[in-house]
Formats: sequence, structure tokens, C-alpha cells
Amino acid sequence: MSAITVLDRPPGTTPSGLPRKPSWLRVKAPTSEAWHATRRLVREKRLHTVCEEAACPNIGECWQHRHATVMILGDVCTRACAFCNVKTGTPAPVDPEEPARLAELVLATGLEHVVITSVDRDDLPDGGASQFVRCIEAIRQAAPTTTIEILTPDFLRKPGAVEAVVAARPDVYNHNLETVPRLYRTVRPGARYFHSLRLLQKVKELDPSIFTKSGIMVGLGEEKREILQVMDDLRSAEVDFLTIGQYLQPTPRHHPVVRFVEPAEFDALARHGRAKGFLLVAASPLTRSSYHAGADFARLKAARLAALEAGAGHRGG
Repeated sequence: MSAITVLDRPPGTTPSGLPRKPSWLRVKAPTSEAWHATRRLVREKRLHTVCEEAACPNIGECWQHRHATVMILGDVCTRACAFCNVKTGTPAPVDPEEPARLAELVLATGLEHVVITSVDRDDLPDGGASQFVRCIEAIRQAAPTTTIEILTPDFLRKPGAVEAVVAARPDVYNHNLETVPRLYRTVRPGARYFHSLRLLQKVKELDPSIFTKSGIMVGLGEEKREILQVMDDLRSAEVDFLTIGQYLQPTPRHHPVVRFVEPAEFDALARHGRAKGFLLVAASPLTRSSYHAGADFARLKAARLAALEAGAGHRGG
């Protein structure tokens, strides 16, 4: 008689112990030749992507269209956020050739819009700001028509870092709040909510022409009223674009998914955000910071132009 294996795990979980995803969160594994081509290019240029490091569910779709979010300053983070799958530890020294290789990747893929992010580098005097600047400058020189979106860490206790990056004039400056203030101690223990909010406000003060953007995850245990308060806080900082997506637990040791938010709730949150004055709100289960970033940048520009024209018409009337 054959042995019977008993799986000791809660109902509704996968063999790995993670909660089973609802139908609206299931995506096909990437298999297209375009996906493989993008992967080869990233490897060839010895670059890292947040798509892989953070196990993004949209990697198949994005890489098929040769859209990738490049993660500079290595693949080891100095923090250990409870939601993030990026490795934690002591990072390697900054690679001075990384900006040139990134510019080569942009040229090779023909990107019209590139997104650059990084790990936290609390070990560096400027938190890695100067590497962001060098990357922006290298892309501007190699591909002057490519628009640049950056997603920076919070540069906590790094005076002058934000000012240096803003002076390089990226087209979009993104910094994610990630969650509501009450959950920071457990979800984002190395960060400070109001410092992150102040960073976004400072970008606008330094250069109002730069689009600012922030994002949060839902399903971590936040309440709707807390999400609405975050929206109000971001609008007080004059943030233009808000993204809201479902938190997915990378491994059993990470923060648990408290609940899966249904698509209709995302639609309602998007309506609230638009009513509060954001130029653009992207809210869906699969929304991530740089998902559809190129198309969203075009929508941002169109929304700003429409708002300016409406304001001019009102004054003229």
C-alpha cells in the first residue's frame, strides 16, 4: 500500500505556505521571444532590474514590450522592509561603469521612457544620489529624446541628496509611501512616513515642472479611511500621480497578506483619488509603480495641459 502524504498547511494556501491568489491576480509565466531578448540584454549589460529582484507579476507583459525598470547601485539593500523581496546585507562598492551600461541598454532597446530605481544605500554619504545623477546624464547624452522616470529611496539623513537629483531634471520623480502611517513600524521600519512625504513636497518646491508620483500597496491591514488620509497628505504635497496595487507576499517570512482587495474596490479608490485632484490615478490589483510607465507619462502630460487650459479659460471668462 502506498504512503499518503499529509500537507500540514492552512486551507487556501499553496504548497509554499503562501495564500492562494484569486483569479484576477493570476498571470501566465513569461515565455515570449521578446521576453527572452530583454532578459539577454539585461544580462549582457550586467544590470539588475526590480522586475526580477522584487518578483513583479507583470514581468512577462512588460519585458515582452521591452519595458524594464532598472535597479542601480547593486542588488543588495541596507534595509529589511517586511514587504520586499530584495536581498538585505552589505552592498558592493558603487560601479562607476553602471551609468554607461544603462545608457547602452536604453539605446539597444529603443526605449522612449525609462524607469530607474535603486536599493537603499544607507552606507553611502549621499545615499546613492550621485549615481542617479550620473545615470540621468548618461541617458540624456546617449538618447536625448528618451524621457526619464526615477524611483528613489527616501535619502533619510542624507542632506543635499534630493536637491542633487532634482537638479539633474528627471521628467518624473517617484518616491513610494508604500503604506499608511500606522503600519510603518512593521512594514517599513527603517523609514519615516512624514520624511517621505516631505521629500515629495521638496521636489515640487525645487522644480514645479517635474511630475511627482507616489504609490501605496493595499492588503496589508490598512483601513479605507487611512488610505483616503494618505491621498490627502499626498495632495497637500502637490503630488501629481498616485498608484495603488495589491500587496503580494513574496515568501512565508514576509508580512502576510491580510486580504485580497477586489477590482471594484480599486475602481472606487481611483475615483476618490481623481476627486481629490490627482492628475492621474492608476489603481488595480496588478498596478505597480512603473507598470505602463511610458503610456502613463503621456497621459500625465495631457492631463497637465488640459488642467492649464481649463484654468486659463476660467480666468478668461
